[in-house]
Formats: sequence, C-alpha cells, structure tokens
Amino acid sequence: MRAPNVGRRLLYPSQASTSKRAFVNARLLHTSRSIRQEASQPAETAPSKTPLITEQQGRLDVHWPSGSTSKFHNIFLRDHCQCPACRHEVTKQRLYDTYKIPLDIAPEKVEPTDSGVRISWNDGTQHTSSFSWQWLLSNSYSPRLLEETPDAQNLPEKTLWSNQISSSPPTVSYEAVMKSDEGVLDWLKKIYRFGFAFVDGCPPTPEATEELIRRISFIRETHYGGFWDFTADLAHGDTAYTNIELGSHTDTTYFSDPCGLQMFHLLSPPESHEGGKSVLVDGFRAAHLLKLSHPAAYDLLSTLPIPTHASGGPDTLIKPTIAKPVLEHDANGPLAIVRWNSDDRAVVGQGLAWQGEVQMDDGRVVDKVQGFYEAAKLWEGLLRSEDSEYWFQLEAGKPMIFDNQRVLHGRSSFTGQRRMCGAYIPGDDYMSRLRTLTRKIEKKEWV
Repeated sequence: MRAPNVGRRLLYPSQASTSKRAFVNARLLHTSRSIRQEASQPAETAPSKTPLITEQQGRLDVHWPSGSTSKFHNIFLRDHCQCPACRHEVTKQRLYDTYKIPLDIAPEKVEPTDSGVRISWNDGTQHTSSFSWQWLLSNSYSPRLLEETPDAQNLPEKTLWSNQISSSPPTVSYEAVMKSDEGVLDWLKKIYRFGFAFVDGCPPTPEATEELIRRISFIRETHYGGFWDFTADLAHGDTAYTNIELGSHTDTTYFSDPCGLQMFHLLSPPESHEGGKSVLVDGFRAAHLLKLSHPAAYDLLSTLPIPTHASGGPDTLIKPTIAKPVLEHDANGPLAIVRWNSDDRAVVGQGLAWQGEVQMDDGRVVDKVQGFYEAAKLWEGLLRSEDSEYWFQLEAGKPMIFDNQRVLHGRSSFTGQRRMCGAYIPGDDYMSRLRTLTRKIEKKEWV
C-alpha cells in the first residue's frame, strides 16, 4: 500500500476528469448503488394471473401475463423435477439419473394450476413433476427474465465508496458477534455491502481474534500457515513480512481461487512503532469509474489473462492453473472478482497468445502488450487517486476484516516493532455462512 505521496501519485494520474469523478462520487457514495444493475434484462415479478402454457416440438412455452414467453425444453424440466424421489429434501442433491431420460421425452399431460404446473411424462415411468410459477420465472433461460440472481434478490446491495467513508466506516461490536447468530449476520451483511468492516471491543489477543474469525467459518490454510501471529521478520518470502511500504493490492492473485475474507488485528501498543498506516480501496468502485471513463481499457483488463506467481520461498512456486484477467465477471455479466497485485505479476505475455491489436478510447490501434500497460496505468491512477484511498491506523482491540476479492489493501512503511495477527477465510464458505444465516434468521429462500 502506498503512503500518501503527491509526487508518486502524479506519475499515475487518473484520466477521469475532476468534474466527472465528483459527479460519480455524488451518485455513488451515499446511495446503495448495486453492481447488479449492470444487467440488461428487464425485471419480472411473480405472476398475478395464471400463465398460459402451449406445447411445442421438444418443449413447453410459458406465456406470462406480462407478455413475455419462456421456452423450457422437456428434458430440462424432467431433469429438474423437484419431487422427493428426484431431489433429496434435505441435501437438495439430484437423486434421479439424468442420463436415463430419453432425449425425446415429451409430456403426456400438462395441468396448469393457480400455483404452478403439473407435468405427467410419457417415458413409461408414470412420473409426475410439479413446478411453481415462481420457480419457472426465476429459472427462465430462454429468455432470462429476472435480472437479479438469487443472491442479488436476498442479500444487501453493494455500496460503492470513496475516502468519504472515513466519516462512518462499517463497524460492529465484538460482544454482538460473539453473542448470537444475529450479530454474525449483521457483521456479514456489512462486509458484503461495503467490502469491509471493523469489530470494536475485541480483546487484543491472538486467541480472541481467532475465536472471532471462526464465527464465520474455518480458516484457510496456505503456505503462510493458518492463523498468523507475525512481525516484520521475513519469516516468509513476502514483503508483507517486512516494514516497507506496500501498494494497494489484493492477496493471493496467484491462486486459482483467491482467498475470500482477510482479517488483520494489530496487537502492538501505539508506542511500539511509528508509521504503518493502513489503506483500503474499493476495487469495484475503481472498476466502475474506469468503465465510465475508458471502456476500452476496462474491456482489456476484463479479458486479457495476466500470469501471476508466488515464489519467495525455497519450497513455494505457486501459479494459477489458468491465468485470469484483472477484472473477472460472472456468467450474468456483473463484476465478480478484482485480482490486482502488480508486484506478483509474472512475465507479461508468458505462455499466452498475445497476438492481436486493440483500439483504445482515443482511436489509436495498439498491440495488446502496449494496450495492457496503458490500461494498467489508468487503473493504477484510479486506485492511487486521493478520493479512492481510505487511510486509517489499525488499533489494538479493533480488528478489521475485508473482502479480498473486492477491496484492495496496503500500508505505509513503519519503524519499530509491529505485531499483527489474522487469517484468511475461503470465499465460498463466507458466502455460504451469509446465505444460511439469511435463510435461518430472515426466512429468505434461494429458489
């Protein structure tokens, strides 16, 4: 993370104009701007009238009261039968052998009801499947009718933020988190919405910190170990184990699945060291600004695989199975993961097909190598801009946790002794805990 340094920042100026950035700040900082709004499909709601169903060759068409029509292949419907004989009621796992279904399966009888549709199949099994209208609406794929995924429907909106978040950073109490699942859910919802949160009142010990993070999930073991308790002693071959300045970055870009959550808790008293301020940057906000100001650069960083590696120790040489782009999107289109640690980049173009050209926003056509460096400079300019960087001093008794797949972190250099502890949490398990607590406490279901 880079300490505030005007000279250094001028080397990477943001290309977005001041007026445009101010406009974006006003629009995004104090409203719940959701990344999912990038989806282009019109929203649908559960039907108030019974839809009409017609049988076509190889499929059923559902004609919704809104005027939209969903096309469902017969084999898709038989494969997704929701009955207890086909789908385990507890585990939700499929019990029926999909590959015994005739490819030309067709309904023998179709019965629409007020709540859904019953389908009797002609495959000799005398089997009947039932689907609610809500299930069909949520799982329509030709066309896709709901712009929101189940996560987007049931979880908080993601709020993009700038350094103005320093006036009221998301915070929960240690007592609330340790006391109840409701406290854990509140904590997780803040992490999901903002990408980070502080926990106030935690005893400044490794034992209490580890107990706290395990309220979310088990700790992810890596080549750095499981739960960390460390100082700047270069115990591992990584600059995090030094006292030098670290630029804003995400961790474990060299993993095929980067770590999800990351916690830091400063254990040293304030007088033990000087410097070492921390910085957070909302990578989703920076990506949004890049897309607004330089769409060609955004597209390049969203499609060009960037090799990375971890090779600081004699027993460590980690590379992802498949190199991934800086900005990774999910199948529905919205940004899902930011991977950015320029220090851990391997040889640019190593083992990749870099042939080809890209047209930049100013109309120039350049090769992809040159285009990457231009796009990366614009990206770094946004990350290092003053309005992006939220600087603060970690405190004993106030751990900080953040989403490593969204929020970049760093620190200024320091002198003296600085003792830290913390750990990684797997991203999938963090999201599982958030979904299951939402289902348990708020009674929300993922159809």
